[in-house]
Parts: sequence; C-alpha cells; structure tokens
Amino acid sequence: MNDFEERIIGMYDEGREGPLLVVFGGMHGNEPAGVLALQEMFKMLKREPEHNPRFTFKGRLIGLLGNVQAFKAKKRFTNKDLNRQFTPENVSRIFSASTEEELDSEDKELKALLTLINQQIEEYDPKKIVFLDLHTTTAFGGIFSIATDDPESQRIAVELHAPVIRKMLGGIRGTTLHYFNEQNFGRQTVAVTFESGQHDEELSVKRAIAALTNCLRSIGCVNAEDVENRHDSILIEYSKGLPKIADLLYCHSIAPEDKFKMRPGYSNFQKISKNELLAYDLKGEIRSKDDGRILMPLYQKQGEDGFFIIKTIEEFES
Repeated sequence: MNDFEERIIGMYDEGREGPLLVVFGGMHGNEPAGVLALQEMFKMLKREPEHNPRFTFKGRLIGLLGNVQAFKAKKRFTNKDLNRQFTPENVSRIFSASTEEELDSEDKELKALLTLINQQIEEYDPKKIVFLDLHTTTAFGGIFSIATDDPESQRIAVELHAPVIRKMLGGIRGTTLHYFNEQNFGRQTVAVTFESGQHDEELSVKRAIAALTNCLRSIGCVNAEDVENRHDSILIEYSKGLPKIADLLYCHSIAPEDKFKMRPGYSNFQKISKNELLAYDLKGEIRSKDDGRILMPLYQKQGEDGFFIIKTIEEFES
C-alpha cells in the first residue's frame, strides 16, 4: 500500500459540479474520532441513494488521515506537532529539500498531504475549496468551532451549531486554518476547525459526523431536505448553555522543558477568575491573567499549548 492509499480515508463524487470539500481526521494521531466519523460518513453516503432515490450530491468530498505514523502509534505526533507546521517558510523548506533524509516524520506527512491535495485540485479543478479539520480535546465539557477572520469561515462555523471561537489564529501559528486559504491555493478557499469533544468519548464520533453533515449542507453539497434533524439536535443539545461566540484572550504556550502540569478538574468553557491558580511549571505557579473561560486545558504529555483563555462578547463588554 502506498502512502496516498493509506492516507485517503475515502472519496465521494457523483459527477455533479460543486465545491471540493477536504476533511482531515487524525491531524493529531491520538484523536481518532475524526477518522472514525469520516469512515462512517462514506458508508452513509454510499447507502443514502438506496433509501432516498431523490438524493443528489454536488461536488467532491475527500477524507484524509492527517498524521499517518502518529495515528498508528496513537500519539499526538512523532517528532513535532503537525498542526503547527503549516507556515509558508516551513512548507518551502520541506519542498526544497534535496533528499528525504533531510526531513523528519512530520515533514514527510506535510509534504504527502499537500502533494495529494494539490493533485486533487488539479484533477477536479474546483471553483471553491473548503477545508474542515476535525479534532478532539483532552478535556471534557463542550464542543466548538474555530473560524478564521473570513466571513464565509464564520458562516460555516455558525451553521455547525456549536460555539464559535474567533481570533485563535493570533494565539498560535502554523495550523491548517492559517495555511489553507486563497493566498496559498490561488482560488476561493475557506477553512474551519471543529472540536467534537473529548478524545475517547464515543459521542465525539457522532458529533463529528453531525458537524460534517451540516458542513455538507451549508456549502451546497447536499440539499437541506436530505439532512435529518437529528444531526442538528445532537450538536444543539450538547451546546446548550454554552456561549454562541467567544474571542481568544490569551494562549499559554509551553515547551517540554517547562515541565508544565495543569491542575486537575478543568473542563472546556469553565469560568475562571483573575489570579486563579491554573497550573504549575518549573518556575512555579501559573495564574490566570484575567477573568474569562478556560479552553483546551492540557491533560496529556504532548502539546505546545497549556491552555487558552476566552471571553464571550458580553463578558468583554461587562
């Protein structure tokens, strides 16, 4: 099996013109929900015409396994976080390397991903490309979407029926949201990330399926009347009581040598107070710099972000 066959989770195309939707699962190898959701989605699409003769699909859906080697090892990454490597300078370095020996595991993963995506774009020649990156978190307590500053990205994120987190791109670098845009692909391109819950939660898979289904509807791949209400209900129910929109306030970046340790018990969207003790590292206590809500507290060994602090629009104004 070559690398591309191993990386392609599935593809669906009925020959009708429409957008190219590229969906990533397993960009972090210890996050299986997105991969499982994509596998189930391709089964559902194959069966759908048998149950619904009027069903039509416009465009092409391709599901890709992001970090193949890390996924096999059930680790977030092998050498470095793949979802922090998508910077123009890093992509240029990887593609200009004279030998494969110059590249580490994540370099090779990135090169294979971009080569495959560019082949798909050249073959399909879409007018519009949409990228959906499916993730999960180490903490429990809520699902959410991450949008770019692009109004279309925010529109799609809102239609996934989960809280929308804005301004995240200012807190981190080199993610799919940063790289997959018109500047790098030369045509209309929009990117969204969806976090479907905790890594090992069974419901994380169902929520990822629901989000993917809603994304297909929102970009016109499938008709609204062919989407069951249960997909909306799954997401709306789990988002109950969570803020609709929130902005990033602070990102606590870490390195392995920091010996970062998050205090136990925090969950996504939990309210925190200024000066609250959140974590420890070699320098001592780490306290919150402001009132807000915590997002993605780190409860795993690998990772470059200890936690994020967000605020809803209302909380900023209060």
